[in-house]
Amino acid sequence: MANVIAVLEQRDGTLKRVSHEALTAARTLADAMGGEVHALVIGPSGVSGDGLGDYGADKVFVAADDALALYQPDLYAATAADVVQGGDYGVVILAATAMGKDLAPRVAARLGCTLAADVTAIQYDGGVVVTRPVYAGKAVYTLKLTGVPSVVSLRPNAVTPEQNAKAGAVEATSAAGGAARATTAEVKQPDRAALDVAEASVVVSGGRGLKEAEHFKLIEDLAAAVGGAVGASRAVVDAGWRSHAEQVGQTGKTVSPSLYFAVGISGAIQHLAGIRTAKVIVAINKDPDAPIFKVADYGIVGDLFEIVPRLTEEIKKIKEG
Repeated sequence: MANVIAVLEQRDGTLKRVSHEALTAARTLADAMGGEVHALVIGPSGVSGDGLGDYGADKVFVAADDALALYQPDLYAATAADVVQGGDYGVVILAATAMGKDLAPRVAARLGCTLAADVTAIQYDGGVVVTRPVYAGKAVYTLKLTGVPSVVSLRPNAVTPEQNAKAGAVEATSAAGGAARATTAEVKQPDRAALDVAEASVVVSGGRGLKEAEHFKLIEDLAAAVGGAVGASRAVVDAGWRSHAEQVGQTGKTVSPSLYFAVGISGAIQHLAGIRTAKVIVAINKDPDAPIFKVADYGIVGDLFEIVPRLTEEIKKIKEG
């Protein structure tokens, strides 16, 4: 019997939604393997592991130290590796966020074990089996992981958090010491608070069909109406209309929302690679032959400058009751 441990992510002392996704995946896997689910929270003094039992954690380790208030790659990796080496773990699960994509290979390197990065599904079938889109989303490969433990990073929104009450006993653990080769000095927040497209359950993206940067107000209004994040195509970002943090696609961020709007986006293969795992895709484009319609669940052929404002208003009316 091997247990599963989920290394959770926090921001300013508060756990992020992807942490509950990682725990849900860990719980499902552990139940199939006949093991327990443990969680590791690394963060500043005062960070808590309370309530994680509701999402399936049998035990929660908390490494709290003010030196860990910001993500410190070497210290976080060393702390996680120390905890994993001190227990009987078959799988280590992290969220494939910007932090998780950096942390997972560091932990795997310290443990000298297998790493499966940015997977969209994980299950147990006589061994740990993961799936992940490859070749710009043209194919999906399935891998059976060997060796114990294995490190897996799970794409945000690939799993829906589910409550599964367990003990969730909290235990303090020490943060790793030693000198770090690089440290995070500060994190600068954008002028306006914004949802991260990689973590949002709804994403509204705009492309060159909007014609100019000022017209992105249409995208912002629709995103606000549906409670989603604003995304952008590479062409838009390259033109300087939006920040790279909003770019969706092979050279931007891969997203897996429940609902994805592609507005004025033709659907280049690089963009499609970033949205393949979206559950529902809605495309709005005046070109009926645009590649985006080949992957869209719903398509609207027409002038986005007429369609988007009307769609936004109708959604607002529904919400207002």
